[in-house]
Amino acid sequence: MDGETLARVGYLAIILVALGGWVMVEFRQRMGQALRMGLAWGLIFVGIIAGYGLWSDIRRDVMPIQEVAASGAVEVPRSADGHYYLTLVINGTSVPFMVDTGASGMVLGSRDAERLGIDPESLAFRGQANTANGVVRTARVSLDTVELGPFRNENFGAFVTEGQLDQSLLGMDYLGQFRMEFDGAKLVLRQ
Repeated sequence: MDGETLARVGYLAIILVALGGWVMVEFRQRMGQALRMGLAWGLIFVGIIAGYGLWSDIRRDVMPIQEVAASGAVEVPRSADGHYYLTLVINGTSVPFMVDTGASGMVLGSRDAERLGIDPESLAFRGQANTANGVVRTARVSLDTVELGPFRNENFGAFVTEGQLDQSLLGMDYLGQFRMEFDGAKLVLRQ
């Protein structure tokens, strides 16, 4: 043990001795109650540690994620809100999308565009798109690489919206390259 680790262990031991001494003085007439409280807090601590350790297993139920099946198909579970969400890797950066079969193009929100190194201030917003929130202006961009599991596209065209878009949308110009099947509570994409 180096000096710093030894000092930390000593400091922790002093804190534990002080806390233990306080418990002994405070509960000297009620030692049974002190033991019950200590046991309760110990179980709470163990429960938190177990929850943390099991989070990777629980996460699949709480926040479903896409998977690549052995056949090479991409399987996307339906989220609790009824939508399907895919994460594409664009130019090496993971970008979450909501599957929108009513959208014609791949639409990036300004925050996602900035994460990809696209400066929305430098874009010429010459196009328009009709959305559920009205008409928004759009700018066309080209994405060097777009990857979904084993599938890869190069120089793929997309749009960046001028207005606020909380969630980037994955439209039919991208989804059209796949055979889409809705199998119960999941979407299956195959080429």
